[in-house]
Amino acid sequence: MQRANMLIGQSGGPTTVINASLAAVVEHARRSELVDRVYGMRFGIEGLLSGHLIDLTGLSTERLTRLARTPSSALGSSRHKLSDDELPQLLEQLRSFNVRYLLMIGGNDTMETIQRVEQYCAEEHYPIHGVGIPKTVDNDLFGTDHTPGFPSAARYLALSALQGGCLARDMRRVDQYLILQTVGRDAGWLPAATAAARQREGDAPHLIYVPEVPMNRDAFLRDATDCIDRHGWVSIVCGEGVAWDDGTPVSASATLDRFSNIEYGAMGGTGAALHLHRILAEHTGLRGEFQIPESLPMCAADRTSEIDRKEAAACGREAARLALSGASGIMVGMKRRSGSYAVDYITVPLQEVARRTKPMPPEYLAGDKRDVSPEFLAYLRPLIGPLPEHESLDDLERSWAEAARKTDR
Repeated sequence: MQRANMLIGQSGGPTTVINASLAAVVEHARRSELVDRVYGMRFGIEGLLSGHLIDLTGLSTERLTRLARTPSSALGSSRHKLSDDELPQLLEQLRSFNVRYLLMIGGNDTMETIQRVEQYCAEEHYPIHGVGIPKTVDNDLFGTDHTPGFPSAARYLALSALQGGCLARDMRRVDQYLILQTVGRDAGWLPAATAAARQREGDAPHLIYVPEVPMNRDAFLRDATDCIDRHGWVSIVCGEGVAWDDGTPVSASATLDRFSNIEYGAMGGTGAALHLHRILAEHTGLRGEFQIPESLPMCAADRTSEIDRKEAAACGREAARLALSGASGIMVGMKRRSGSYAVDYITVPLQEVARRTKPMPPEYLAGDKRDVSPEFLAYLRPLIGPLPEHESLDDLERSWAEAARKTDR
């Protein structure tokens, strides 16, 4: 078979492990007799349209090893929505670079792009092998047990809730509430992951709100003040996409991106955490804090889950293998085995992934919908690994108070 070139791109938000997938693709593809050069798109599909590619074939083993442990998107990313009018220009670039293998790392919008490019090329009698590599911190990609990038972002947020909870607990005489906002437009996997922070009764977070469950303003205020009465403070976690029970985003954002998704961090939206902070302050007259790490969980290499990194690389290798074997129109997915934690790598048709999201299943939420179930924690813990154990002296205060009461009697 005549040798051809492989092209790989990264799209959408970055993760701490997306470059592990990239490095694995390069490493696998350049060993194949079917591949002449391995090119990378600069800044996603925009780079392909403009012919702005870089040659990755000659990267040394040392640089590839370093690349695999580098956070964010080394090729540069994009949120450009490919129009039908741009498809002929794109095909011209594929022809000029003799690309027959097209791999992209991204979420459902990216999978839709691969599908459209593959179909158009086939119609124009220039068949390519298009394979998707899953990536998103939101964990809402259909067809896979979890998505590379999610375990590391989940670990970041669980550690943030753990350490921020220690701070809020010890500063409760100053600030009586803390609200942590996570990314996650439609799915609550990341806010739910903060439940792993709890190590003893009363630990943060006390209330978790996910986009799958509408919020009621009166119920929110009642639950928050109940926690303050009980603990002296309250730790609240919310996903950026939470909405009131009338459908209005808590963030008050109305700005849309090119894929018609609400941009919760855009100008004009207050942010869900800030809005909840305001109404809680107005209701209680108390002081509090809000924290919005925004994109930090996508690039915090110091909190990477090692399982996440290994699986991201495995997805990249499998995608390259599948493309070189003649497969096309698919995304690599992971299926969890029963028993001790392990996964099998599977394929998912692109048409099943594009334009679909995977919300948290109802059984992963507690009955009151303000917390997670033990089943969710069992799902999560193998992915994020163990968290550090921290100490609290509150039990000594309770013992002292109990001894004082007995003395008074």
